[in-house]
This record gives sequence, structure tokens and C-alpha cells, in this order.
Amino acid sequence: MNIITDINIQRLAIKLKPAAEKMVKRGHPWVFENSIAKQNAKGNAGDLAIIYDHKKNSILAIGLYDPYSPIRIKIIQFKKAAQINKEWFGNRIHQAFMIRKPLLETDTNSYRLLFGENDQMPGFIADVYDTVLVMKLYSHIWFPYLNWIVPHLIEESGCKTVVVRLSRSLQTDGETYGMEDGKVIYGNLENEVVIFREHSVLFSANVIKGHKTGYFLDHRHNRKRVGDFSKAKTVLDVFSYAGGFSIHALAGGAKEVTSLDISRQALEMAKDNALLNEHSGNHTVMVADAFEGLQDLIRRKKKFDIVVIDPPSFAKRESEINKAKNSYARLAKLGAQLVNINGMLVLASCSSRVLAKEFFDICEENISNSGRRFTLIDKTYHDIDHPVTFPEGAYLKCGYYQLG
Repeated sequence: MNIITDINIQRLAIKLKPAAEKMVKRGHPWVFENSIAKQNAKGNAGDLAIIYDHKKNSILAIGLYDPYSPIRIKIIQFKKAAQINKEWFGNRIHQAFMIRKPLLETDTNSYRLLFGENDQMPGFIADVYDTVLVMKLYSHIWFPYLNWIVPHLIEESGCKTVVVRLSRSLQTDGETYGMEDGKVIYGNLENEVVIFREHSVLFSANVIKGHKTGYFLDHRHNRKRVGDFSKAKTVLDVFSYAGGFSIHALAGGAKEVTSLDISRQALEMAKDNALLNEHSGNHTVMVADAFEGLQDLIRRKKKFDIVVIDPPSFAKRESEINKAKNSYARLAKLGAQLVNINGMLVLASCSSRVLAKEFFDICEENISNSGRRFTLIDKTYHDIDHPVTFPEGAYLKCGYYQLG
């Protein structure tokens, strides 16, 4: 299958500085530009970077060279030599699929098949929505290998259509070999909005124009959990986006659900998603900045049985970590004031730079500071299709608190 014009790649011999070599030996998938001690030739995007042990001269790892990124080598093979060919990618994708297989035994046909570095495919995301597979590429390193990779993705997933999405940096830097954001590279796409199932609940993803690959699959298990808690309850879903938690709550029998988001367009999607499912509860939307909206609800003395607060990442770079922590503190304090006695506050974070322990400590301290007693019900992390294989790969955490 020829998805893209054949691109020649070369083999680079690389030796690293001692500290970086130690990290690679521990299985860390990133080699930064300033960690390279020796390189035998100038590298192009996707060139095979063979990393040799300083002392023994044996192969430590194999990576793909990225001249556009400070993470200069993204490692795909650890500890031993391998032929990086069509068969290698087939094995890698099959292993990834087998990890996800138990999820597909539930009434779910949407999942993340490839999760970047955590599946030894750095900067490569593949999400499945029913019979449509959406690849999101974050690095030029993958263009030379698409003719090998795409057939294996189709074979494992059984998808009939493949869409490619490109990160902003790929759209602005370097050659993309005819690949464009939103291009259908295999099969036909009848409608850019694809309906899919998540634990029996229907949702839609705009696979051409939607955020990331069209939807956020990572909170699936938490959305189901909130749905399971929601029978005959009133629910507030803050930073609701397209209504993931809201729709599961309605499907779970909630009597009243409020979706709060700053984006009117996202809330229209939430309303559309609610209409895809049978429910008897009342669904209302509130267009507001989350912090202002929460203050407004407090002023109006509103209370809910369940309050879910799931913000976007507050710390995309290191300089934002303290600000992020302050925002989590404010949200915990505001949210706690809106929960009925014996109700539940669900607080989540997707900022990898704020560690799980720090996040939960902030939540618990600020629930207490709001004057509420709480019982921890559970802490959850990544779902089965978002495995974590290195420290920076862990980002999702969610706390369930019953408030007295």
C-alpha cells in the first residue's frame, strides 16, 4: 500500500554523554540534542539512530532522528539490535492491540490503539472510532514509515477508513510529503462526524476538525463510573467540553445535569451527544468561564449531588506549574461549596507536570479549607488503552470524594 512517496533513510551511529546513556539503559525514550556526544553524519527526519554503548560498543537502542525537535532522538527499540522493517512495525502494533483487546469485550468500539512513547511509537497517536481510524502525528520522523505502518493499523483494527491529523508544528515546519491535516488516506469518509460507542453510550467525534483526533478517550472509565453513581441524582459537569461526563450521567439515570463550558460550540456538541441516547433527565447548558460560573452558582446557592471538575492541562510548560497548582486549589475549594451533604466531588487533572501525589494533596487540603469533611472513595489513573511505560507518560489522575 503506497500512502506516501518512498523516502530514503540512512543509518546514523550515535554515542551519548554518560548521564543520557544511563537514562536510555533505564528505558527512557527521549534523547535531547545536548545529550549527543558523537554522531557520524548529519541526520534527516526519520533516519535510524543506532545508539552504541560507550565502553562495549554494543547496540544500546535504536531511535528515529528528529532534527526539528530538542528531543533529537525518539527511541523505538531498547537493549538489542533489530531490523526496523514492515514486520517490526507489525509486531509492535499487534502487541499494542492485544493490550486493548479486553476493552473491546465491553460494549465499546472506540479506543486508543497507539499511545506514542508508551507503545514505543513516540509522537504517534492512533485512535479508533467505530470503523474510522484517526492517526495524529506529532513528529516528522514517521513519514518514511507510513507505507509500512498503515496496513498493519488497518489489519489489527479492522477499520475501513483512515484519516491523518497533523500537529501544528508539522503543518508549519518541514516537508509533509502531500500529507495534510484532515486528509483521508484510506477508504471513504461519508461524514466527518462519526458516531461511536463507549460502554453502551453513544457519542460523536468530528475526525476532521475536532480537537486532537476528534474526542478525548482517556476518561472513559471515569465517565462510566460517574454514570454508575448518577441514578436519580443532580450532576454538574464543569469544563464539560462535548459532555462526556454529562451524557454518561444522563444515561445512568440522573434527573438533572448541567454542562458548564466556556465554548458555546462544545456545548452544542454536548446537546447533540445527549440526543443520541435515551434518557429521562433534564439537560441544561451553561456558557461561562469555569471559575466565574462556579462563583455564580455559589452566589445563587445552587447545590448538586455530584460535581465533576475536569479541566484541560494547566501546565503545558514548566513555568506554568505553580499557576496550575493554584488553579487546582481554587477549583477544589469552589467545587466543595456546591456539593450536597453526602454528595460527591470528582476532581481530575491531565497535567503531567503536576504529579499525582501533589494533585491529590492540593485537592484534599482545599476541600478541608472550604470547611467540608470528606471521605476518599477512590483515586484512578489511566485506562487500559492509555498504558504508562515511562514517568512523563503518566498524566491522568482523578479523585472521588464524598463530602460531609
